[in-house]
Amino acid sequence: MYKDLYQQWLTSPKLSAEEKTELASILDEKEIEYRFGKEMEFGTAGMRGFIGLGTNEINVYTVRRATQGLAEYIKTLGDKEMKRGVVISYDTRRMSYEFAYNAAVVLVSNGIKAYLFNDVHPVPMLSYAVRELNTIAGIMITASHNPKEYNGYKVYGEDGAQMSPEATAEVVKFIQAIPSPLSDEILFDEKLAKKIFMVNKSLDRKYFKTIKKLCLSKKAVKKVGKTIKLVYTPVHGSGYVPVKTILKKMGIKATIVPEQENYDTEFSTVAVPNPENKETLALAIKMADIKQADVVFGTDPDCDRLGVAIRDDNGEFVTLSGNQTGILLLDYVLRRLSETDKLTDKGFVCKSFVTTSMAKLIANDYGAELFDVPVGFKFIGEKIKQFDDTGKREFIFGFEESCGYLRGTHCRDKDAVVASMLFAEMVCYYNYIGVGVYQRLNELYAKYGYVFDTNVSVAYSGLNAMKEMNAVVDKMKTVKVEEIGGINVVATRDYSIAKRTLKDGTVEDMDTAKVNAVYYELEDGGFVCIRPSGTEPKLKVYYSLKAENAESAKELFAKVKADFEEKIK
Repeated sequence: MYKDLYQQWLTSPKLSAEEKTELASILDEKEIEYRFGKEMEFGTAGMRGFIGLGTNEINVYTVRRATQGLAEYIKTLGDKEMKRGVVISYDTRRMSYEFAYNAAVVLVSNGIKAYLFNDVHPVPMLSYAVRELNTIAGIMITASHNPKEYNGYKVYGEDGAQMSPEATAEVVKFIQAIPSPLSDEILFDEKLAKKIFMVNKSLDRKYFKTIKKLCLSKKAVKKVGKTIKLVYTPVHGSGYVPVKTILKKMGIKATIVPEQENYDTEFSTVAVPNPENKETLALAIKMADIKQADVVFGTDPDCDRLGVAIRDDNGEFVTLSGNQTGILLLDYVLRRLSETDKLTDKGFVCKSFVTTSMAKLIANDYGAELFDVPVGFKFIGEKIKQFDDTGKREFIFGFEESCGYLRGTHCRDKDAVVASMLFAEMVCYYNYIGVGVYQRLNELYAKYGYVFDTNVSVAYSGLNAMKEMNAVVDKMKTVKVEEIGGINVVATRDYSIAKRTLKDGTVEDMDTAKVNAVYYELEDGGFVCIRPSGTEPKLKVYYSLKAENAESAKELFAKVKADFEEKIK
């Protein structure tokens, strides 16, 4: 089957001579099987995969097919929605502009209005554009923090959040109805490219004006903003202009890492453009030491994730985990709202269920209700739509352990531009009152108890990677786990059926979207959770463990991890 598809592509008149030469040069049979052994899956996070020719890789043909499926879905919504159109953005990765342009041409070829940014723009500005331009959908070309060999295609709904699972399922039906990425059913007429609307620069200005209003400590920023020393790296990505712009507008001085400020499809100064990794921030930390800076920021290629490094008590830089950055920002936001009498009983906080258990302790302390949602920022967006947009509640802050944060409702996805602004003003605030950020982190541990949060990933490969990962998770649903590493399990959540089973056998329904994950609630308030990643071939196990201090936490983690891995076997 895959050999037949390979031959079809080799002989297709749609492919250029250069593309056919590339395909013909593949000598490895397994490589051919990988590229043509199945179709690239379009899930709730869209498509993400290796850049290359084939049905199982991302290329202009698979992008056109996906966009044709989206176009068919929009057509069913009516002429009004077709005229509202779709806005498209892209980051600095290989082929990002080409994929964005091809998507725009398919849309206008189908009679659907298409907006296209004239330069790279990050995820949060795409989400904002969907809402500001009142489009029916949005498309973001990015593979986020994945290695340079990847690219991706994400679809956003009219609320600015990633498209809901229900709507995505409808789009997938239309995509699957198209026989092939090379099918004549895919409308693509480049003569109509002149109908594409370019997004006006005024939208950028509106975005910055909107997020600047989210500042919680104007007095402190005005007083010390020019004196704090901050080093920022966009890691060759789309964050360079927006992060630099908002910090400048806030009056906060920032030094940009010169080797990483330029767009670079190869991300040549890092192994992986993921700001969660200390290695990715190495150049910025080196510069921060030279400049005697207080804090280091880094954003990923699509600028929806923020990595942070701060100085410890010895003056050495330590990188914060996404959970640590999250609890610092959560505490800061709630604290400042409380201090300025702006914290109401309608306020709510949202996090993914694999994010630190400390968040609930902090939210409870300030009287803010916290909601756990499945992994994927679209679920936080759905909570905002459910509560904030209806006036029932007021969204305060949302975050995920994977370095994604959102303050404000201007967009409905992770916003590292806002997170950079928020963390920078937090540094100003604590500097203004004579407290260090690292000191504040330790105060939180002293107040709420030390919580050790980490996750362990097991990489999979090949055509059956997702099937194999899901099989491991499914197997755990059949095993009764009463304790892990000597800590009693008080309840087990099966998110695939939205059921919570207590230790005594009582079963409760959970009000949550269904995803494939098993979550063990520990008697001390911590948890262990296992799930397959939705964006890369990795099986992930998350640990949130309570301990007396960092040293005892490491010992406990080793014990719990060893026991849980034995249970998986």
